[in-house]
Amino acid sequence: MTTGRRRPKRLRRLLIGGGLAFALAAGGAAAYAFGVFSDIGDPTSFGKVEESAAAEDIRPGVSMPTGPKAAFVRTYRMPDGTQIARTTLKGPKSGFTGDVWVWVPKEYDDPRYAKSAFPVLISLPGGRGYPKNYWGTGPGLGLEQAVIDGAKAGKSLPFILVMPVINADTKHHFDGSDIPGQPKMGTWMADDVPDFTRANFRTFTSRDGWAFMGSSSGGFGAFKHVLKHPDRFKAAIASGVDIVPDSPLWKGNTQAMDENNPEKLAEKLIAAGGPDVYINFQIGTAESGRDKTEKFMQEYGKGPVHTRLQVIQDGEHNGKSYVRGMREGSLEWISKVMSPPTPDPGVR
Repeated sequence: MTTGRRRPKRLRRLLIGGGLAFALAAGGAAAYAFGVFSDIGDPTSFGKVEESAAAEDIRPGVSMPTGPKAAFVRTYRMPDGTQIARTTLKGPKSGFTGDVWVWVPKEYDDPRYAKSAFPVLISLPGGRGYPKNYWGTGPGLGLEQAVIDGAKAGKSLPFILVMPVINADTKHHFDGSDIPGQPKMGTWMADDVPDFTRANFRTFTSRDGWAFMGSSSGGFGAFKHVLKHPDRFKAAIASGVDIVPDSPLWKGNTQAMDENNPEKLAEKLIAAGGPDVYINFQIGTAESGRDKTEKFMQEYGKGPVHTRLQVIQDGEHNGKSYVRGMREGSLEWISKVMSPPTPDPGVR
């Protein structure tokens, strides 16, 4: 209680100062929460820990970043401190220029893994997939968090996620392919994006560290690239996919279409006897296309072509459903056929 007397001047100053500090602290927290103060949009980089790894300590099968380093801009921070960043890549082999988003797991910057490669999951969106890749523009679909949670639980690997655009404009689907007379989107995804990844990150020299993930049109590209380049990529998670190329840009060019047709590619791989590839299909019970997927699995899921179907109960044709399927089994399945990062036992 007060008795009407004025507080001593020193006490008043302390109370006012404390109140101001509290207000600033509370306001600052709110400002950060609402993005008033933010490092989004700032230049950023990855892999500072690898600078401590001497060249003579590089392990067999590990490719240290070859450079040149890309200029990344931070687009999001995850709750565990990891970041999503974007850069613009001009593909030396395709001639196509587009944006690529990257997310790197927390383990990547752990000193225990400074000499270790990390598996790469090239993640392709559905729809037009241009000028953005919805897996990388924010955490809303939950892909990055699914990888974080899976690695923390010991059920899946801490993948590097590389998320390029998949089409050259907002009007056309290019079927993840080099359609004659069109931008070379197949070369962009199968050559330029992996080369960019090797330039900037610690990766595996063998295909055991390289996989694709995609939904809808991106799912088609994901499993098509694995079947077309089994010497470079080992596995794919393909969700809600088309089974054959169907872009009108082919204009009846049957030979070029066959060179990018998963059915034809699977036939060729089976006849050659390998190498083994692993395709994890995902389909929701609330979407169509399961019959075509199961038909492909029955006809071509043999010999070196290993297939699996993750049925997502009440799942729809969208990214959130497909991430749920990844949490329910697909991430764990693909992790079992890919190479894991390995910590240095001499580093704590």
